[in-house]
Amino acid sequence: MFENLSGKFSGVFDRLRSRGALNEGDVNDALREVRLALLDADVALPVVKDFVARVRERAVGQEVLDSVSPGQQVVKIVNDVMIEQLGGAGAVPVNLNAVAPIPILMVGLQGSGKTTTSGKLALRFNQRLRKKVLLASLDTQRPAAQLQLAQLAEQAGVASLPIVAGETPLQIAHRAMDTARREVFDIVILDTAGRLSIDQALMDEVKAVRAATSPAETLLVVDAMTGQDAVNTARAFNEAVGVTGIVMTRMDGDARGGAALSMRAIAGAPIKLVGMGEKIDALEEFHPERVAGRILGMGDVVGLVEKAAEVIDQEEAEKLARKMAKGRFDLEDYAKQLKQINKMGSLSSILGMLPGANKIQAQLEAAGQGDLDKTMLKRQAAIIGSMTPKERRAPDIIKASRKKRIAAGSGTSVQEVNKLLKQFDDMSGMMKRMSKLGQKGLMRHGLGALMPGNRRPY
Repeated sequence: MFENLSGKFSGVFDRLRSRGALNEGDVNDALREVRLALLDADVALPVVKDFVARVRERAVGQEVLDSVSPGQQVVKIVNDVMIEQLGGAGAVPVNLNAVAPIPILMVGLQGSGKTTTSGKLALRFNQRLRKKVLLASLDTQRPAAQLQLAQLAEQAGVASLPIVAGETPLQIAHRAMDTARREVFDIVILDTAGRLSIDQALMDEVKAVRAATSPAETLLVVDAMTGQDAVNTARAFNEAVGVTGIVMTRMDGDARGGAALSMRAIAGAPIKLVGMGEKIDALEEFHPERVAGRILGMGDVVGLVEKAAEVIDQEEAEKLARKMAKGRFDLEDYAKQLKQINKMGSLSSILGMLPGANKIQAQLEAAGQGDLDKTMLKRQAAIIGSMTPKERRAPDIIKASRKKRIAAGSGTSVQEVNKLLKQFDDMSGMMKRMSKLGQKGLMRHGLGALMPGNRRPY
């Protein structure tokens, strides 16, 4: 989502870093480019003006101009101001400090992903916090909206309020709270109806439900793909009903990203959660410092580690580590590793969390390998899947006739089979050298000792 903005910032900072010393003119030229990049990314004009003014105020002082590395200092200032703009360091959690059953009101326009987000939120509370959650659809406008929420509740493993035909949203809200009290639920998620645009009928309905239930959180769901319109929607809802938090959906899309940067300043409420895909578990906390790091090309290594910890099977990983330590590693182990990577999402999204990833991505695209997922991981998994268990355990037996059969079975070429076997052979060789050297030997000789023929890496 922030790829274009990240690329432009990268160009500006590379030029700043290449200069030994900076004068006020250099900083102003860089800030002009930053301003254009933000406007191009659909960031609201008042937010851009405030952002640039705050950076300029800090960047033209003696602290930067007399600094040992002025270019790096400017990057740090831009990073700090961007974190402030996004809401300050650290995720803002959903407020659950209330007497059970805790009502959470979901509001927003039709098509913003409100119902899906309600299901995702229920799953999050159920799995991570072990809370007993009740989902209730107050949407009597959209056909089958209540059935959709019931299906999402089933997927999330939580309860949904039984549907009673002819009830008004206010009656459904009262029934949901009564049911939650009687059946001892911890949290009640109230999914309200949306409209195609903001109108008085929508606001009156939301205000009535809010007054009747006194929610601990009023979460506004906005679609990041709508750009500036998402900011206008947030402002209107905040003025009418007092939004306490924002959930931005489709943050995995190719929108320009300006809405996220504008949201806190214009709407006055923090972004608490972001939707990162269609799957019911694709909901993440919003960390301003991590988003700023990714925009400025610094990556999000902490986020990558957290994602890995969530999906990787600890027992399987330890078993593999023991095999690797003994220098034993076969194609079945390699296939398991590919599955673990696939669980973490697309390789492009994983790459985007690494520092300097936008430059690597640009180089891969220039080499015609931009779509990493299709060109590498899936094809390699297909090749290994076409092998017999014996071939996976002992790749040395794979000769010409076997290679032809594997290529035909996986829909690839013999050259691709050869390439995979060569990569695996190099990896196995490195594992064996690592097990022979041991930890002390590796520390003494360095990484160069792992290279074929003990060549130093370059």
